[in-house]
Amino acid sequence: MNTLPPLSLYIHIPWCVQKCPYCDFNSHALKGEVPHDDYVAHLLADLDADLHLTAGREVRTIFIGGGTPSLLSAAAMQNLLDGVRARLPLAADAEITMEANPGTVEADRFSAYQRAGVNRISIGVQSFSAQKLERLGRIHGPQEAKRAAHLAADLNLRSFNLDLMHGLPDQTLEEALDDLRQAIALNPPHLSWYQLTIEPNTMYASRPPTLPDDDALWDIFEQGDQLLTAAGYLQYETSAYAKPGYQCQHNLNYWRFGDYLGIGCGAHGKLTQSDGQILRTVKTKHPRGYMQSRYMDKMHQVETKELPFEFFMNRFRLLEAAPREEFAIYTGLDESVIRLQLDEAIAKNYLLETNAHWQITQHGKLFLNSLLELFLDE
Repeated sequence: MNTLPPLSLYIHIPWCVQKCPYCDFNSHALKGEVPHDDYVAHLLADLDADLHLTAGREVRTIFIGGGTPSLLSAAAMQNLLDGVRARLPLAADAEITMEANPGTVEADRFSAYQRAGVNRISIGVQSFSAQKLERLGRIHGPQEAKRAAHLAADLNLRSFNLDLMHGLPDQTLEEALDDLRQAIALNPPHLSWYQLTIEPNTMYASRPPTLPDDDALWDIFEQGDQLLTAAGYLQYETSAYAKPGYQCQHNLNYWRFGDYLGIGCGAHGKLTQSDGQILRTVKTKHPRGYMQSRYMDKMHQVETKELPFEFFMNRFRLLEAAPREEFAIYTGLDESVIRLQLDEAIAKNYLLETNAHWQITQHGKLFLNSLLELFLDE
């Protein structure tokens, strides 16, 4: 049996109070009540159907994303995580993250989520400006965001994250930095700080707002990065910063090309099998079909020729050096199949190579697409 990558579990909760105009995630505005118990029963049935794909591996991390997972009742969350533990071997120190919208946060419910096993919460703040939050279609205000962060801190969880966006409609440099200062003042162990982009099939795509130009975006990033670094945060991924020791282990597994089982509406999975083949899975997107027990939408084997690009597309999002041995472990391929591309990347100063590692250079970060294109199968 081949050495298999670490395994994570992603669970998707598809409902939101309302759909944000920039959002291209698989989320659906809630009509009526969340079908708490029914949906959990379907999630566990979905998990049962996929257990044979996990090769009995221990699950290291769980991420409950959305949508708005904090719309799920505390009892439903308890049943869900109890059901997962009954079906999968879970690492004793597993990181279990749940996304939460500040507008749906209640102290009692947060405590109950923690009792169910959640030990890390990711709070979707996006901005501390009431005006900007309204433009973004968010249901919370600045004070609710701060209250949610204080609640998370008071629970003494393993960690909590604040999600913050920059490059917002008509946002000035000072407004962007003010958002960041207010986030830093709340002392989260982890900060996701990413640029708003206009995605297809969103309300913003049909009616685009005026966003800061490239020069303004660069100034925001450069000065924001300095603020975060001065406050003790280390950038470890394109849009993720953490205090030392508080990186999101679930996301690290994604970017290191680890495996993840995806359950719930529209959830994606990547699962390496004992014979070395890598499967990609996509679950039924719409809640109506999913809750008629039609869980699997697509499953296909990743072609061997696609693996180098897929591996590096993930790996080079991380700023850490990539151990060379992991290429063979995670793809099943010998390094010789990409030797020519590696040599070209090194010659163009995109990569540095040692006996043990590959490290993307500053030049490589600036020309990441050009670097990745070297590994595309033509």
